[in-house]
Amino acid sequence: MSYSKIKTSVDAGVGVITLADPSTLNAAGLDLMDELKQAFDAMKADASVRCVVLTGEGRGFCSGANLSGRGPAPETPDPEGPDAGASLEAVYNPFVTSLRDYPVPIVTAVNGVAAGVGCSLALMGDIIVAAESAYFLQAFRRIGLVPDGGSTYLLPRLIGKARAMEMALLGDKVPARTALEWGLVNRCVADDQLMPVALELAKALATGPKALGAIRKLVWESLDQEWAAQLHAERMAQKSAGRTEDSREGVLAFLQKRPAEFKGR
Repeated sequence: MSYSKIKTSVDAGVGVITLADPSTLNAAGLDLMDELKQAFDAMKADASVRCVVLTGEGRGFCSGANLSGRGPAPETPDPEGPDAGASLEAVYNPFVTSLRDYPVPIVTAVNGVAAGVGCSLALMGDIIVAAESAYFLQAFRRIGLVPDGGSTYLLPRLIGKARAMEMALLGDKVPARTALEWGLVNRCVADDQLMPVALELAKALATGPKALGAIRKLVWESLDQEWAAQLHAERMAQKSAGRTEDSREGVLAFLQKRPAEFKGR
């Protein structure tokens, strides 16, 4: 499949999706979002892909939505004015929800700016690796809008209400080192080590058991779940995981005192 705004590759169980519109710092216009959805869907359908890395090309991860590419005007204009949330409902919200529900782990490798919905895309990673030059920005106040793409859901849960409010209300840059201290990302590495570290982590995930998909699902769902419901979800996931080939291999390898060779089945 050919793309104009992104690049993709698959090697050794790891799929890499690169936002590749560096002239806009990989702005997430509707055209790029359409290609991004296609790429994630294609990798979901590829049984060989057991982890996906999302990164950006050039000086930025993603500079946010492309304000010059919000799509055609509606045939019947709203008398109250343009609906800035229409594209969220139609495109961005379904996409970030699809990432939350993705069947294999996702690593985001954040290079440069991750602003607006680009910040949201970065935070959808199960493991988030940031280059030292990266920064996170909620700049909506500058254009009189509100954070979107799931940011108002994710930020308070990741870094607490006070810091989430600071990011959203003041709109200041949060450098990668600060993001690490706050618990917003998992790793902060030298710029030239971003992809080597991200790929090393992705390869470790890609050689893991099928249960990794269930683990990420449990953790994401726990953000909304009550105690009893979460215990039940763990119980049902354990039942399913215990019947996989990988579980049988893991137990056998433990008993034989050797590394397990998981197949993702």
